[in-house]
Amino acid sequence: MKNEFFSYNSRLGIHLPRFSKDWPSYSPEEQEIILLEWERVRGMIPDRIQEIEEEIERLQAKLAQEDNFDRSCMINGEISERASEINDLWIWYRTTPDKTQRGMM
Repeated sequence: MKNEFFSYNSRLGIHLPRFSKDWPSYSPEEQEIILLEWERVRGMIPDRIQEIEEEIERLQAKLAQEDNFDRSCMINGEISERASEINDLWIWYRTTPDKTQRGMM
């Protein structure tokens, strides 16, 4: 990633903020850089959610055909993990920090 304020989260498949200090400690210029990058990342979240939903649909189709109980449990676990990822992505999507006089949040 281009700046030091974000790092890639392999579980969610997006870059997430990585702050080394409290938000008010960042300069207005740094806050602006962070907010612009966050809006770019945030705009990608719905597409990422759609990708995971498609993966869940494939897993559900696979589950419907599975006769082996142990394998069914594994597929259910994968579906649960993907659903958890979607939940976490929605939480991040709803995170909309603001630039303030001295900082955000």
